[in-house]
Amino acid sequence: MSGIPHDHYEPKTGFEKWLHERLPIVSLVHSTMTIPTPKNLNWWWIWGIVLAFCLVLQIVTGIVLAMHYTPHVDLAFASIEHIMRDVNGGAVLRYVHMNGASLFFFAVYIHIFRGLFYGSYKAPREITWIVGMLIYLAMMATGFLGYVLPWGQMSFWGATVITGLFGAIPFVGEAIQTWLLGGPAVDNATLNRFFSLHYLLPFVIAALVIVHIWAFHTTGNNNPTGVDVRTKSKAEVEKDTLPFWPYFVIKDLFALAVILVIFFAVVGFMPNYLGHPDNYIEANPLVTPAHIVPEWYYLPFYAILRAFTSDVWVVQIASFVTGGIVDAKFFGVLAMFGSIFVMVLVPWLDTSNVRSGKYRPMFRWWFYLLVIDFIVLMWCGAQPAEPPYSTISLIGAGYWFAYFLVILPLLGVIEKPLPLPESIEEDFNNHYPSSQTPAE
Repeated sequence: MSGIPHDHYEPKTGFEKWLHERLPIVSLVHSTMTIPTPKNLNWWWIWGIVLAFCLVLQIVTGIVLAMHYTPHVDLAFASIEHIMRDVNGGAVLRYVHMNGASLFFFAVYIHIFRGLFYGSYKAPREITWIVGMLIYLAMMATGFLGYVLPWGQMSFWGATVITGLFGAIPFVGEAIQTWLLGGPAVDNATLNRFFSLHYLLPFVIAALVIVHIWAFHTTGNNNPTGVDVRTKSKAEVEKDTLPFWPYFVIKDLFALAVILVIFFAVVGFMPNYLGHPDNYIEANPLVTPAHIVPEWYYLPFYAILRAFTSDVWVVQIASFVTGGIVDAKFFGVLAMFGSIFVMVLVPWLDTSNVRSGKYRPMFRWWFYLLVIDFIVLMWCGAQPAEPPYSTISLIGAGYWFAYFLVILPLLGVIEKPLPLPESIEEDFNNHYPSSQTPAE
């Protein structure tokens, strides 16, 4: 079969027929809700609806907050205080928006690592994966731009450090940095540009999400077994799948409700737990904070950025070969962006014919180590850039690149996978024997 079979929509009333001929939106909703979905999807698949909810939440709360925010260096900090103290429900809106970003990134990291474990990036879903990574990059840019807007100490110095990274690019770096800042330093032009882009990018993310959903509705959902229902007959598809509504919609909504209980408990009782106290001090270009720390969701890549100092032999070799063009700062920038780029390339780096990590015993241990490595890098990113944290960061960065560039390609050659089930139905019955139809 070339695609996932859908129930054909037949308009019944005169209005439905009239609308269907001009704008088949009801048909689109019908095909989405009735799409055959693998019936063995587990709880790792509930984070898609959490991400969709977070996107809507951030856009809605962001639009309201923008109505009361003033993007000017002399007024930005005061306008945040105005929102918190004088606007009806302003403190709640700000805390929901601020912690909503953390929930957004928490959900997207689970979503990405679930895809890495179950091989959701493998053919024919490469485009779906790439679009998902573009969404992630847009999220990172949006989160950084938004972190600058309160114009606290961490906002100002975070903008100074991150935009300074572009200045490390040989030949064109200074021009790019000046263009980003709107001038020679972080100032009013910078704040205006960042506010405009922070307002715009969520709508770009929304457009990419539509493409992402369209892509996986074309290729069908992956599932824990990795069995591709597109290659099955209609009878086999009916055994292996269930309609998206009501089975998975209800499960996703239940999971969302549980997560929102925890989320609003954080918003209500510990809204500043994930923030930095220095950001409640108005930006002062003359006072540098003792330790500049980005938001928690950037910390693993921040650790990779800082890991490659001039003492590291790889940096020394790169600097010697390029005649000093690639210095430690530029190498760190390359490593940080490269650590994300290798995830984009994972559909081609993974040489195994088996999709799901569930049937790859060697792969599982290396993958679990990758998850631990990510958490350790996150911890290192929050620590001072000094031994032993710099050494641990370097080891963590080394393993990150080794996993994608060396271990994954080799595992596809040397690993002996476990026997795969013929169908989702077979795997489902192995796990839930009581669900089998009694023999007549």
